[in-house]
Amino acid sequence: MLPRDYANQYCSVAATLEIVGDRWTLLLVREALLGTRRFDDFQRELGLSRTVLSDRLHRLTERGIVDRVRYQEHPERFEYRLTEKGRDLWPVLTELLSWGDRHVMGGRAPVIWRHRECGGAMTDRRICERCATQLELGDIEPWPGLDAPTRTRIRLDRIRNALANATPSASRAGQTSTGQP
Repeated sequence: MLPRDYANQYCSVAATLEIVGDRWTLLLVREALLGTRRFDDFQRELGLSRTVLSDRLHRLTERGIVDRVRYQEHPERFEYRLTEKGRDLWPVLTELLSWGDRHVMGGRAPVIWRHRECGGAMTDRRICERCATQLELGDIEPWPGLDAPTRTRIRLDRIRNALANATPSASRAGQTSTGQP
């Protein structure tokens, strides 16, 4: 059996895999980038067990990728919000997305990221194909690809509606007043 860590590797890739290299962690970061903040919402979107979800959120909190923020006192409830360190994973996820669209999905992207200002699609280099703007997290919004299932279409509509109602400063930070990116 292979060891579960990379302790004998002095390598940035191995060190990063120690933090985000399991089956669920990058999907949790993806969900947080899409605006998911609450435990039950992560569980609903990903379908993983409460035990695994709790463990991964705890690890992400310990590593400074998300902050656990109380949003209600009685009963006490928390949200998980990406830190700057967590938001810095956005380019990594966009590269994985581009690779997956090209090599796994046969060029048929399930989600198309568009520049909010002009509607141009984001290229694999995070540049708007229409106006050539270098795009940041707060500059884009997700649209369904041609083969996106109904559930995905409905969810992306909800995310875009939240983005449309966002305050400008929250939008630039990759968040909205409603908790969406």
